[in-house]
Amino acid sequence: MGVSRRRYASMRGVSDMAVRKAIASGRISVEADGTIDPAKADAEWERQTDPAKQRGVHAQALGTRTAAGTARAAATKPVPKAAIDAVNATLGDAGRDTTSGAGGEVSFLRARMANEVLKAQTARVRLEKMKGELINRARATNSVFDLARRERDAWLNWPPRVAANMAAELGVEAHALEQVLDRYLRAHLADMAEVKIDLR
Repeated sequence: MGVSRRRYASMRGVSDMAVRKAIASGRISVEADGTIDPAKADAEWERQTDPAKQRGVHAQALGTRTAAGTARAAATKPVPKAAIDAVNATLGDAGRDTTSGAGGEVSFLRARMANEVLKAQTARVRLEKMKGELINRARATNSVFDLARRERDAWLNWPPRVAANMAAELGVEAHALEQVLDRYLRAHLADMAEVKIDLR
């Protein structure tokens, strides 16, 4: 024979309504006589309740049991390394220990924090995009390429336009001056073409 719902709620450190909801949703079962077996109900409660939504005295002991639960969770739903790195960076900025659990395990709380950090970063990127502070990388690359091509074409058209005037001022043959200007200008543009722009 078990205990009453009210007694079990008191033992668990939750409200009577929480026990009623757990029974109604099928998270815990009752005995044939309508009472609750505390050991069996505790096991069912732990197994079928999201740790983040746990309440009462059992929730206070959750932190000491997360490492074992993390190993099981890690086998079914791995946390992206980028998320963990972001959490470690955030914790490092806050001056906290960034090492994970024993054996490199990721605790539920750390995984949840990783999720929250990624949500915040995504929201920040969305906001920057809406404010016009972020631009499309492909469009930016194409714009830089077009600008560079226009600059190159303008410089390549410069020697024929100015060679005659420069030759008259220097007292040299215009065609020879144009050839020299063109040769040195092309060498200079080839050197400038080696510059790579990384927009990542």
